[in-house]
Amino acid sequence: MRGLAGMRVLVTGGATGIGRAAALRFAAEGASVAVNFVGDPEPAEELVEELAEVGPGGEHLLAPADISDEDAVDSLFAGVVQALGGLDVLVGNAGIKVVHQPHEVLMADYDRVMAVNLRGAFLCAQAAVQHFLDTGRPGRIVMTSSIEAHFPVEEVAIAYIMSKSGMTGMIKALALRYARHDIRVNAVGPGATRTPMNVDFERDPSIEAAVVGMIPAGRIAEADEIASVIAFLASDEASYIHGQTILVDGGMGVGRSG
Repeated sequence: MRGLAGMRVLVTGGATGIGRAAALRFAAEGASVAVNFVGDPEPAEELVEELAEVGPGGEHLLAPADISDEDAVDSLFAGVVQALGGLDVLVGNAGIKVVHQPHEVLMADYDRVMAVNLRGAFLCAQAAVQHFLDTGRPGRIVMTSSIEAHFPVEEVAIAYIMSKSGMTGMIKALALRYARHDIRVNAVGPGATRTPMNVDFERDPSIEAAVVGMIPAGRIAEADEIASVIAFLASDEASYIHGQTILVDGGMGVGRSG
């Protein structure tokens, strides 16, 4: 896509699922990619090796950090900027989901979901915007939201739904303020997607069948289909798109919009 070659990209939650697919797509387009992760380094290490094969012209690196921690985010961005010589694109993909009946949600679980999905996304967006303003260069922020922010499906994932709904407001506010600086802030809203977060699809075919029954396209999305839209939103092809969440849901939201 136009404008991605030579870009310096940070993907949070980049080791698996949609983040992994996005990292591979950017590398294939000629970008340099920093893969953020927390916990087990092996998937991220394997991904960075794969990025070197897919995108040999770029520089690809590991960027471990807990994005819910303000000091860790500051260190993360400082390290990535130093290693890559700057930053052009933030893909805010890190996220977690905890499933409970709404009246049984533990506050510890609620706080952790909000800390990663909303606080962490905002901390990273703040750091990215500050870098873009300091350098006077255009910037691109693409967050991974969810169809759940617009058409809730899993009432047992209420904290996740609330966090992604908050993200919708966040990207609109950021876009409203920083569009004048050529900083584009958008999100992709995946529908049901085959990722490690959605392991129930693999465990129980009846769950997948029930979900597919709600999707006009008649199937679950693959992570690279979401990554294609992330790459588009970061590219010059999307130069006039600000503050939007693009649903990539196989028509699932259309059937629920009334």
